[in-house]
Amino acid sequence: MDFQLSEDQEALRAGIRSFCDGRMPVDSLRERDKTGFERALWGELAEMGVFSLRQPEDQGGIGLGSADAVIVFAELGRRLVPGPLLWTHLATGLVEGAGSGEAVVGGVEVPRRASDPILVEHFDQLDALLVVREDGIDLVAPGTLSARPVATPLDPFTPLHHVAALPEGDRIGDAAAAARLRLEGAALAAGQLLGIAEMSQELATEYAKKREQFGRPIGGFQAIKHILADCYTRQEIARAAVYAGGATLDDPGVGDVARAVTTAKLVAGEAAMKNARACIQVHGGMGYTWEIPAHYYLKRTWVLENVFGDVAEHAERMAEIVAAA
Repeated sequence: MDFQLSEDQEALRAGIRSFCDGRMPVDSLRERDKTGFERALWGELAEMGVFSLRQPEDQGGIGLGSADAVIVFAELGRRLVPGPLLWTHLATGLVEGAGSGEAVVGGVEVPRRASDPILVEHFDQLDALLVVREDGIDLVAPGTLSARPVATPLDPFTPLHHVAALPEGDRIGDAAAAARLRLEGAALAAGQLLGIAEMSQELATEYAKKREQFGRPIGGFQAIKHILADCYTRQEIARAAVYAGGATLDDPGVGDVARAVTTAKLVAGEAAMKNARACIQVHGGMGYTWEIPAHYYLKRTWVLENVFGDVAEHAERMAEIVAAA
């Protein structure tokens, strides 16, 4: 399997990165922390085809595949683009207006344990809610739910509401569709985690080149070099795993889809978590302050690690796959 990007994929990545760099630079994170979700930005993302990327052309989409989608979501992850990006993308073709950005669609998986809380992201902005159950996908109107906001969500860009219960909605997908949605969602979340791993490494490297101690940049010290080298290695391993997950979703004949996607989610999650922590460490005492953007990447990683299967669930699934091989 060749993981080198084609010319079209390079152009796709460059276009999304250029938009994100111009519209959502890193130094604007603190300001965006105050403004939150923007409908105008959502419309711009829709115009660029972020939500309709994998929708067939004859249905108004761009007609690309999951291998292209993970590239796009890696770029969105680099800039911590807010909003229910994953769910709205996955809802295209299921919910009218999702692909065009007219409908902001959120989602929630029914907890595996009855004692687990039901948390819905961006509840106040949603026009529709997907509820993913073992036996299918339901469409629920957010206005029918009793929800209360979480006062201090972990990720400032991911506001949460606690929902008391999930009512039965309109069934729009069967068990096979639900299983497919979970796989696609995990692969795209892995793409965002790859972007976080990349950006955390770049922020740490940039700071290490500029920050001086004892008359020289701290990046010249062996201990810092080792940290940054480990970050880069994790990032590139995650890239291979994420690209493999996307490519295998497009062509299941090249390998086991569940294994490829589970690997991508685990490897990219580890890379994002360790790189975000390393970024804070390289920044030293400043790394723990609100002014340095490193904490935003760590917090978003915690959120993404727990969507479409948490670390424990994917590790358990991988153990079962390996044992059955």
